[in-house]
Amino acid sequence: MAEIRPFRALRPAADKAKRIASLPYDVMDREEARAEIKKQPLSFLRVTRSDAAFPDATGQYEDAVYEEAASVFREYQANDLMRTDAEPCFYIYRQKMGGHEQTGLVAAASVEEYRAGAIKKHELTRPEKEDDRVRHIKCLAAQTGAVFLSYKRAPEIARLIADITGRTSPVYYFTADDGISHIFYIVNSPADIEALRRVFAQTGPLYIADGHHRCAAALRAADIARANNPLHTGQEEYNYFLAVIFPDDMMRILAYNRAVKDLNGWTAAEFLAKVSGNFRVETIAAPAQPAARHDFTMCLAGKWYNLTAKDETFDEKDLSGGLEASILQNNLLSPILGILDPRADQRIQFVGGIRGTDALSELVDAGKAAVAFCLYPTSMRELMAVADAGKIMPPKSTWFEPKLRDGLAVHLLEEDFLK
Repeated sequence: MAEIRPFRALRPAADKAKRIASLPYDVMDREEARAEIKKQPLSFLRVTRSDAAFPDATGQYEDAVYEEAASVFREYQANDLMRTDAEPCFYIYRQKMGGHEQTGLVAAASVEEYRAGAIKKHELTRPEKEDDRVRHIKCLAAQTGAVFLSYKRAPEIARLIADITGRTSPVYYFTADDGISHIFYIVNSPADIEALRRVFAQTGPLYIADGHHRCAAALRAADIARANNPLHTGQEEYNYFLAVIFPDDMMRILAYNRAVKDLNGWTAAEFLAKVSGNFRVETIAAPAQPAARHDFTMCLAGKWYNLTAKDETFDEKDLSGGLEASILQNNLLSPILGILDPRADQRIQFVGGIRGTDALSELVDAGKAAVAFCLYPTSMRELMAVADAGKIMPPKSTWFEPKLRDGLAVHLLEEDFLK
């Protein structure tokens, strides 16, 4: 079962939604955030990437950065740019990207279910990233970024959401500069709210698709608040985290590609010879995405190659080791290029699949990388199988598109217990 509940969202005034809604904080660097804020001064990046307001010499995790986020957050509320709903609601969030459409439920999900493993994870988290999100939650007394959850498709949920959106007008409907449309509905009918709670309570487990650090930070912040609240009941808002929940058959996963700064001392010819020990290598005429599982495409010295992993290099029955990112790591990045810990090694760069193969060519052509790899996308079936088995996927295995926009719904917490 999945315990979810409605909440009183802090959200933009209808005429400000397009200008406030922003891409998540973790898909862009400081320079990119600055450029977005310059283009759109109301962007919620002022809250989620408040380091963009400071010179590069100011560290991303300095006190002033969090103080700036809190100041801007209060400013949005004081100037009536964002308002809190009077009663707890669910919200329905639909996105359209080209021919792809996905519709999810915005809700508060239980930190205790996450603690107990009923909300399943598939990635490890990094302490400094968790610390950052905990400080952000405490400073604002709010969760500003949603955890992207999924569930195995349930026809009753699909019918109910279709019924609600069919008889409800969206409060927001806008197309962002990147061409992705965002449609947002308020669900405030007590009957609809109860029906949604009931059908989710009867469905299977929830899976974290994206947002492991946000989820882990919500749990840590909840534990802090609980320790500070002598009258803790378990019903406080800090016991829940902001989530958008989509059925698995609507999820669109792109590859998470890799680029490496150097060839670990090998010449290009020596490197290719090494690679051919574990992969069948063939030259291809133009940049291309891999056509099948266990295939990779590679850009090296201005040329593109297709690499096919040899059968003896992986075990198909190994849920995590048989994933594309693991095969590449275990048979090339680690033994040949010396990338032993991809989470920490500064020589490797991860490139979201939305950027395409052109971004990989540009990195190599510009000398910013010596070699780049395009991976075949992980499937939701693979992700859920790994999570069900309690295993961990290799880092940066999935890139979900379209990205949820921050700022459309913020989950407010009890400030007194987070100090």
